[in-house]
Amino acid sequence: MKKEEPTYAAQKIMTRFALLTGLLPAEQPPRRYLWTDAYAVCNFLGLYLETKDVKYKDLALQLIDQVHNKLGRYREGDTRTGWISGLSDREGKEHPTAGGLRIGKTMNERGPDEPMDECQEWSRDGQYYHYLTKWMHALNRATAVTGDFAYNRWAMELVKAAHARFVYRVPGTDLRQMYWKMSTDLSYPLVPSMGHHDPLDGLVTYIQLQGTAEKDPERPRSADLTEEIGDIATICEGRDWQTDDLLGLGGLLSDAFRVAQLFVMGIVEGPGLLRVILDASLSGLKYPGRENIFHAPARYRLAFRELGLSIGLHALKKLDALIGGNQNFFRDDRDIAVFLKTHWKYMSIGEKIEAFWLDGQHQGSPAWKEHRDINMVMLATSLAPDGFLTLR
Repeated sequence: MKKEEPTYAAQKIMTRFALLTGLLPAEQPPRRYLWTDAYAVCNFLGLYLETKDVKYKDLALQLIDQVHNKLGRYREGDTRTGWISGLSDREGKEHPTAGGLRIGKTMNERGPDEPMDECQEWSRDGQYYHYLTKWMHALNRATAVTGDFAYNRWAMELVKAAHARFVYRVPGTDLRQMYWKMSTDLSYPLVPSMGHHDPLDGLVTYIQLQGTAEKDPERPRSADLTEEIGDIATICEGRDWQTDDLLGLGGLLSDAFRVAQLFVMGIVEGPGLLRVILDASLSGLKYPGRENIFHAPARYRLAFRELGLSIGLHALKKLDALIGGNQNFFRDDRDIAVFLKTHWKYMSIGEKIEAFWLDGQHQGSPAWKEHRDINMVMLATSLAPDGFLTLR
């Protein structure tokens, strides 16, 4: 495959996504979903950097505006209206993330006294912490690409809103935990358990945002995450990040590359966290029967979860290149060299995943169509991963 072909395929996918979801041309109302749109923003920014075509940057910034104006407000059919934050229309536009952002699910959230139906909960709205961190990352990428620190400030405001409600102290102890899902207005938990990698993803994202904010010449006094970083670092202490979940495993590898970049940039002190993440990811890659997924027909497979791993394996390639170009930072760390050598044997998995889901016949399966938007965007990310994975 020629070098330009993956980028060209990603361009076609992202243009179609823009048409299908009401971004290009703008439709009323657009169809927005926070996780998918976070990856899409990064993809458009990456395509802009790679092709120098300003239309992709414009699409990224237009998408940010759409997400804020739709998911920063109560959903249609809710008895409440306006910005989730409770701000006036003018103030809400200036601070669109101050109340958090909805997921974008098709059903209203469950009421505080309504019993949970586990099947229906997947279709109900509210706020997911791990979706919010993806959006924080997307906003920060917008600052990195455009030089406009307003996006980083919005990401910092989102941290303040989310962290204050998702993180709580366990009664009678000094321990802190996190909720997995909160109500739209962040007033009560919808799923009280903690996402496996939510604290780790939050920690890396907070540090990333803080590092960007320190370059902001007009940084407001409130734009400081020292307390939040301390909180979430405490939650992370001693936790086991191992997983055999494909999406979670890909997320670990992507976080490993982010941490390495932050270390080289002087924002993270030492490669200790990188070693921890690489060690945790190895057991998932070694999981017995891992490649059995390739023998299952498309109707039994979830493309976006597999593509999450494929994206993570691209991150691993970039990590290897980063270390090779910055030997002075890593020359004394033999553990990382051993980890990378061991990880390298699994690279072909990502290539197989991409090839399978690029097949038009497989994209015609009910499983692909049911999750079409997220599948399309994450396939584009895997084909052109720089926009999502690279921090500079």
